[in-house]
Parts: sequence; structure tokens; C-alpha cells
Amino acid sequence: MSRSPCSSDAVRTAAVVNKEIRDLWQRSGGCLSPEDEEQYQRLLVEWAAATGGSARTAA
Repeated sequence: MSRSPCSSDAVRTAAVVNKEIRDLWQRSGGCLSPEDEEQYQRLLVEWAAATGGSARTAA
């Protein structure tokens, strides 16, 4: 079960969050349900916070 990015637990690393994002996409077969899309959006916010804005975009 995933934790909320707003939980009082320690902040997860970008690598850990990225793995959860990859697992979500793999489980969904590349087609996210509305519930999966909500989880994906939360994970993206958590991942962005974990990277501190230092992530590069694909060219």
C-alpha cells in the first residue's frame, strides 16, 4: 500500500517514488483507470518534491 505524500513519515527518495510509478504503469498495462490516474498524479507531485526541482525533462 502506498503512503500519502502528506503523511508524517519521512520523505521518500525520488528513486523509491519512481519505482512505485513504474510498478503502477506495469500493473495497469499502460492504460490507467481513473483511480490509477489519481494515484499517478499524487506520485508525480511526491516525486517532484523529492527531486527538489532538479529533474530533467526528456528532449
